[in-house]
Amino acid sequence: MDKFNTATLSYLGKSIELPILRGTMGPKAIDIHSLYKHAGLITYDPGLISTATCASEISYIDGDKGELFYHGYPIEQLATHCDYLETCYLIKNGELPTATQYDEYVTTVKRHTMVHEQLMRLYQGFRRDAHPMAILVGVVGALSAYYQDSLDITNPEHRLLAATRLVAKMPTIVAMAYKYTVGQPFMYPRNELNYAENFLHMM
Repeated sequence: MDKFNTATLSYLGKSIELPILRGTMGPKAIDIHSLYKHAGLITYDPGLISTATCASEISYIDGDKGELFYHGYPIEQLATHCDYLETCYLIKNGELPTATQYDEYVTTVKRHTMVHEQLMRLYQGFRRDAHPMAILVGVVGALSAYYQDSLDITNPEHRLLAATRLVAKMPTIVAMAYKYTVGQPFMYPRNELNYAENFLHMM
């Protein structure tokens, strides 16, 4: 390994070479995953201030600088110039959609906004004063019992369909949770509305 791409740790007369990694953004990182195996040492970093916990091809975050990027785009730019479905497309595909790709994606999402009618009965199993997140977790977890055609996580088509369904059904599920807690009838999605309008309609 090139000595310019390693860091040397000396301890009790022994030296350990640790690889230096470089991401697409941010500072370099010393790879210490073999430190305990070779030196019997672990690191101490309260709050993970100097620790990268994973390698991500989707996002980069620097809390101290207030930076958050998705596939290289700063969150401020996405929040200002892109809608929710454009951002979903970016996260899933690694790039923002063209006008044609966006229209196709919106059409696909709109085909999946409805939830199975029996799923709606699941809400009756919750107390009316249950925390909305508890309801959300329960209902989203139950989706796999109704859509068994996309459960193979090794199949790219199944993963794509499951992701699209989740994006499409989440406003419906959340709105139904709200309507249930306030004792009002559920509102069905109206696909002539855009994503945000449809959510507000169902709420």
